[in-house]
Amino acid sequence: MSEEETSKPKIIVDDDWKSRAQAEKEQLQREAEAKHQETRKGSPTTKSTSNSPEPVSHEPARHEPLPPASFSVLVMSLATQALATMGQIPGDDGKPVVELDHAKHFIDTLGVLDEKTKGNLAPDEAAMLTNALHELRLLFVTVGKQHAGAKKELGKEGS
Repeated sequence: MSEEETSKPKIIVDDDWKSRAQAEKEQLQREAEAKHQETRKGSPTTKSTSNSPEPVSHEPARHEPLPPASFSVLVMSLATQALATMGQIPGDDGKPVVELDHAKHFIDTLGVLDEKTKGNLAPDEAAMLTNALHELRLLFVTVGKQHAGAKKELGKEGS
């Protein structure tokens, strides 16, 4: 081996970033739920005796607390949108929706985030972003090939 080969740093690919991010998300959810329960216990509940209607809430029916804003939540949010637009997460009707132009937009947005934050991230944040981009780009190519093949097959059937 030459001196140049021995001085090259090894690249370590962190394959379990998804499971770590999910565990972090679940932990943040548990903490937020515990805080919410403490808040509810501390405030007395009073029933309104007036005939006035209850205030209308524009919140979703589930009362799951949102995780605190963080870099990892931002990355996971964009990555989830990319996954959804590549058909990896079913839509409201239970069927996958493939919108590759939208997926490309979300992946490109993560790429911009990667470029603009170079050298300013904690090592675990940088690794998470790098791994997310790598996985999403590979999936984009795979889904693109499958989607093109499916369109080609549909074209043959219509002839």
